Amino acid sequence: MVIMGVDLGIARTGIAVSDEGEKFAFPKDVIKEYNTEKLIGRICGKAKEYGVSLIVVGLPKNMDGTLGERAKTCSEIALKIGEKSGIETLLYDERCTTMQAYNLLDMNDTFGKKRKETVDAVAATVILEDYLSYRKNKKLFDAQKQTLDTFLSLGAITKEQYDKSLSGLKEKMKI
Repeated sequence: MVIMGVDLGIARTGIAVSDEGEKFAFPKDVIKEYNTEKLIGRICGKAKEYGVSLIVVGLPKNMDGTLGERAKTCSEIALKIGEKSGIETLLYDERCTTMQAYNLLDMNDTFGKKRKETVDAVAATVILEDYLSYRKNKKLFDAQKQTLDTFLSLGAITKEQYDKSLSGLKEKMKI
């Protein structure tokens, strides 16, 4: 399935897309648009152009995990993207992704105008990479939890052992 990552900005919005195997994320576009309705239309157009089945919009949480005004705005835009495109759209925590994008651009000696033009697409790529990693871990977690469920139902492990194993699994996989 092809998944699109979106880093919503006030002036520029970054777009990234995964491969069909959901292993890699690639920066694709930066949409320069101030008008929210036009931006939503352009994002939906890109989603159709790239044949995406899922759209992941970055949710700018505060560092303490709370949601501010910008998070509310991004949530509203994500909802409208899903409604207009007919494609499942979800929000994903984007804390520190722009900083990570700048660090990646620094490592590749990308400065000046080129940096300004690409940082949003790179930030969208970081959001998408994080989501793809989470998705992969979630699948592994579900498979391992199913095994623990089977062991518990067969009496091979106690409820205490099950709870301890499940807790360790959640911590290890950051679920």
